Amino acid sequence: MKNETVHTQTQFSIFLANKPRMLERVCQRLADDKINIVAMSMMDSTEHGVLRLVSENRDRTRQTLSSLDAPTAETTVLVATLPNRPGALADVVERLSAAHISVHYAYCTSGARGGKTLGIFKVSNVNKAEKVLTERKPRRKESAPARSNGRARRR
Repeated sequence: MKNETVHTQTQFSIFLANKPRMLERVCQRLADDKINIVAMSMMDSTEHGVLRLVSENRDRTRQTLSSLDAPTAETTVLVATLPNRPGALADVVERLSAAHISVHYAYCTSGARGGKTLGIFKVSNVNKAEKVLTERKPRRKESAPARSNGRARRR
């Protein structure tokens, strides 16, 4: 991966009661303040939902969310631009795993520049993960298939 495709960013987790209009209220306030959401994930539990999002402007997002009177937490996450192809996500988590970095959770989005995908990763060591993913990965050597000369082997 190239350096510009992996970076850290602030993720906001907003804890919302499982009631109608709660998610709409947050999304509408962000829209009113012209804050673009880059990636988001929503999960629920019995009593509340957790909206996780990454935006283009951390400071404005923080200010907007503080006005909503909803419990919010901030976390540093790794953002990686991935090619839109089978195995791209597997390559990233394989490299992290080989470096003994745990992935606590991850989610992806589409619509990154050039038809790419953004992967958002909460990892055990964000600085090490960023270094691992920005280092050039050695190309895998593919073993050539064994050639047959077409003759049956005699015993």
